Amino acid sequence: MFNALTHSQLYVLDQDQALDFYVGTLGLEVTTDTDLGFMRWLTVNVPGQPDREILLERPGPPAMSEETAARVRELMAKGALGGHLFFRTDDCRKTYETLLARGVEFTQGPVEQPYGIDCGLRDPFGNHIRFSQPKV
Repeated sequence: MFNALTHSQLYVLDQDQALDFYVGTLGLEVTTDTDLGFMRWLTVNVPGQPDREILLERPGPPAMSEETAARVRELMAKGALGGHLFFRTDDCRKTYETLLARGVEFTQGPVEQPYGIDCGLRDPFGNHIRFSQPKV
């Protein structure tokens, strides 16, 4: 059966803005940025982990009709629709301070949890992002 998960997908309203946020602000790297004609295939990954990509996809054909895509974009703009990403870090508080200095708006600062320290933010499109420092 399956032996690996290679891609996850998030909807974004503007792929250039997503690229700036995920690469310029969060420090991920571009894996693929290709115009397929019918869509732009834009993926990013955690540096050093090119086998696990995040597809930053603008809602639209061929995955859905333009009418459905317009509704999805409307719900995203209202903050009613968003995906989830979970990252791990060696130092949650330091990562938080670095991203805060870069202008990231957090939904929750670093908090001690039974499993470690974690915090949360949203990307410019309403997707939820959390990162944690596991307990040793």
